[in-house]
Amino acid sequence: MQESLFIDIDHFQRKKKGQNAYGDSFTSKRYPGEDRLIAVLSDGLGSGVKASILSRMTATMVLKFAEAERDLLKATEIIMESLPVCKVRKISYATFSVIDCNSDGNAKIVEEGNPQFLWVRNGKVLNTEPKVITSRKFQNRHMQCYEIKMEPEDRLIFCSDGVTQSGLGSPVYKLGWRRSGIISFVREILKKEPYISSRQLSSEIVREAEKKEINKEAKDDISSSVLYFRRPRKLIVFTGPPYHSEKDREYAEMFAGFDGKKAICGGTTTNLISRELNRPITGGKIPSGNLPSISEMEGVDLVTEGILTMTKAVEYLENPQKIQPDAAGKLVDLFLDSDCIDFMVGVKLNQAHYDPNLPIELEIRKNVVKRMIKILEEKYVKKINVKFI
Repeated sequence: MQESLFIDIDHFQRKKKGQNAYGDSFTSKRYPGEDRLIAVLSDGLGSGVKASILSRMTATMVLKFAEAERDLLKATEIIMESLPVCKVRKISYATFSVIDCNSDGNAKIVEEGNPQFLWVRNGKVLNTEPKVITSRKFQNRHMQCYEIKMEPEDRLIFCSDGVTQSGLGSPVYKLGWRRSGIISFVREILKKEPYISSRQLSSEIVREAEKKEINKEAKDDISSSVLYFRRPRKLIVFTGPPYHSEKDREYAEMFAGFDGKKAICGGTTTNLISRELNRPITGGKIPSGNLPSISEMEGVDLVTEGILTMTKAVEYLENPQKIQPDAAGKLVDLFLDSDCIDFMVGVKLNQAHYDPNLPIELEIRKNVVKRMIKILEEKYVKKINVKFI
């Protein structure tokens, strides 16, 4: 049976210098029961708080309408007719790009006002003619509509005009970086790193656009979103001893046989795997900031302490700007670089977690994992499978 392909989608942004809010907004949602993903990138008029409100409102409306209507073209046409026009500049209060796709590679894309997306396959940019729909209400407003069939390893790259117009007016980029500049840059990146993740590639594009600006300071909001259609990257996290200790061997072999990266969180769990698989624990003194140290074990990508590390990882997932290169930061890196994450959660109580000397806000393992899963699914759009054992 052929393995299902995965849609890796992520984005990266920079605020306009001097502003305290992003004028562009990105939102996405997976519908596992329908094998469907919808994502929207919207650019609000101007910058700062007003632009942020406009783009967030537009992105949310597009997502909700597309979700409810199921007909992307009809949904986006409603949005196009609804968005108001600035009385002074005579242009839309927000622009948008939206994609509706599934794991078979079928994708519908609609763009209104944003730069044309890139469709990259084997280092080449594919061109496809859009169906153009003109607003009945606003004659200068048009939607470009595409239906495409992606193949494994294809990428779709979306951006706001802060990317294409970066460097505008400078001696080197008088007309901006433009679409052609992005194409050349993406080709070079993919030549060096053919399996680069969407998170990394979107970051590279935005950072490069920022470099094109005079004094390397963003003159506009700069945003990029990348969709990468590929085989899933898998991770399994084993934490906590199983309720039935007689099944320790069975669960250890299940963990060892997993086809993907592996992490263990918890000293008791680490000892279980070491004992059942006869694998020594080494490197217990590897520094990890204020958290307990990191250990090493053959065949395991990360071995950490349990509750403290996972609680800190939840904090990092909620506030990624706070991520540190400690055990929790390394666990978060594994999460963000994975598409499908399996959790094996032992539910045997550990009395150490009820020590009154530990911080009162420390939660038991099961609740920490549930919080972690909720964030990974809702904020980072990961596919999660959890097994309480």
